Amino acid sequence: MRKTCIAACLLTASAGLMAQDHEAGFHLYSPDVETDGEIDASFEYNGFGCAGDNQSPTLRWDNAPAGTRSFAISVHDPDAPTGSGWWHWRVVNLPADTTELTGNAGAIDGANLPDGAVQLRNDYGDKGWGGMCPPAGDSPHRYTFTVHALNTEQLELPEDASPALAGFMIHQHEIARAGFMATYAREED
Repeated sequence: MRKTCIAACLLTASAGLMAQDHEAGFHLYSPDVETDGEIDASFEYNGFGCAGDNQSPTLRWDNAPAGTRSFAISVHDPDAPTGSGWWHWRVVNLPADTTELTGNAGAIDGANLPDGAVQLRNDYGDKGWGGMCPPAGDSPHRYTFTVHALNTEQLELPEDASPALAGFMIHQHEIARAGFMATYAREED
């Protein structure tokens, strides 16, 4: 019960921070994924028993704070049955003038990202978008989409950086964040 409370409290605090950032003007949204809505099956992973298109949605943001020198993107499922959630996407070193990632920007080859941007390993072990794939029959999982405004142009990370190491470095340089949450579930087979 204590772990559940801690996780719920952290998520509530995180949602509160995102709400504060939104009120301050920094805002992340997607024309493909409605805030607090259900994510379309086309964004589902293709593997692990899932059969989606495994393409990342379009993400847009505006009103980044003064002093932003680059951005990072993260997509996380806190409900994955791992004890630590599941990292679906991490992108760092997005130039400060970036305000959008178009659909399928998370392609494994990175060809749809701005110059200089780097995709890090997700929890599937790939460097790119890893779509939703909760266990069939689970209650809907929550997916947190976040853009981080950073005070550095480039995060120095090893090529094989884990999601946790990337998170540490992102948070060391974060000056603001904005985000939204949406849900996804798979029916039992």
